[in-house]
Amino acid sequence: MFGTTKETEDSKKSAVSTSPASALNALVKGTAIEGTVRCDSDLRVDGAIKGKLSCTSKVIIGPTGAVDGEIRCQNAVIEGQFKGKLYVAELLNVRETAEIDGDVTTSKLVVQSGAKFNVACKMEPGSANGTIKHFESKNTNDGTGTATKAVATGTTEVRN
Repeated sequence: MFGTTKETEDSKKSAVSTSPASALNALVKGTAIEGTVRCDSDLRVDGAIKGKLSCTSKVIIGPTGAVDGEIRCQNAVIEGQFKGKLYVAELLNVRETAEIDGDVTTSKLVVQSGAKFNVACKMEPGSANGTIKHFESKNTNDGTGTATKAVATGTTEVRN
């Protein structure tokens, strides 16, 4: 009558545990991190990160956020500043307040009007585990001042 049953113990356990995928990490304005950051759940950056960020979920750089370095993630929404290398396995959403400089590799891309998007961009399908395939390439010069670079698909990218 007053004892615990297995049913009530199981319901207590499930109420206490939360899924990491539903959690949201936040780096608030005024906070700065230098180094390597890894997370399994969504991360919102309103502060500053200098270094490497690896996230198996979504990265959101808010309007006051800034990242200088490398990001590897599943999805990304950029409203603030990013400088460096960005690898997004699925969707990259660049909002009108964003300023992005560097190299971008993504599967899908949305850039809203007004965004500063100064990048070398590669569109590649991501793999199932959220990482982007990387290929080695060599820069060559054909003697005319035009550098060519072999791209993974077998095509050639020309840069003047």
